Amino acid sequence: MKHFVVGSLILLTFFLFHVDVDARGFGWGYKKSTNGEVPDIGTYDELLERFGAYYADKSGEKNIYLTFDNGYEEGYTPMILDVLKKEKAPATFFVTGHYVESEPELVKRMVDEGHIIGNHSYHHPDFSILTKEAMKKELEDLAKKVSEVSDQKDLKYLRPPRGIFNEQTLKWSKELGYVHIFWSLAFKDWETANQKGWRYAYEEVMKQVHPGAIVLLHTVSKDNAEALEAIIKDLKAEGYQFKSLDELVLRDYMPQVIYGY
Repeated sequence: MKHFVVGSLILLTFFLFHVDVDARGFGWGYKKSTNGEVPDIGTYDELLERFGAYYADKSGEKNIYLTFDNGYEEGYTPMILDVLKKEKAPATFFVTGHYVESEPELVKRMVDEGHIIGNHSYHHPDFSILTKEAMKKELEDLAKKVSEVSDQKDLKYLRPPRGIFNEQTLKWSKELGYVHIFWSLAFKDWETANQKGWRYAYEEVMKQVHPGAIVLLHTVSKDNAEALEAIIKDLKAEGYQFKSLDELVLRDYMPQVIYGY
């Protein structure tokens, strides 16, 4: 399973426009931000807006949303959780069935410490080649497993495996009650045998950061774990606030809850 997840993640790339995947799905991509602005995602933008999906907070406020993908465990998640707790920074962890089965105590800890569990599917398939029923089963099986090991009974955020999506999968996920969460800041951090030191991870985040960034990090990265505290502290010093996806989505879908109207 470990090699399957790593191999799948390698397919994530960073391009401005659509990347066809087996002629049925698109690979998520964008031009990396280097000027403190939200990245350009080309024609994806209209598609995401139509189905209520997110890749960034476009309010212009200096908010940061930390998200982690968890396909398997390399021993760094406890350190990451320690840092998040110390810095009072919320995060969303997108987990697979393999992760929940193998690390139930860590999933429980995530929820107990106030973080959100997101749905990354049970078996990490390409949703664009599944039927709606098969996609539904992937999501339901993962949600059920999470509910068995933690106090989070409902999952509402979805990150598609390998970043592959199309109009159909966006439509189906919305009908199933999910909000698609992509990202606007990421780098090649998942190769466990090719870590480059904590400063590399730190600099990759700092040079791409922008107001409203949804940051994708992988918990298998030693570099990420060692850089996280410095990243959070230095971004706070620059005036950034770390917020949860609930704050972003509630602001857009339930403004009366946040602002009182």
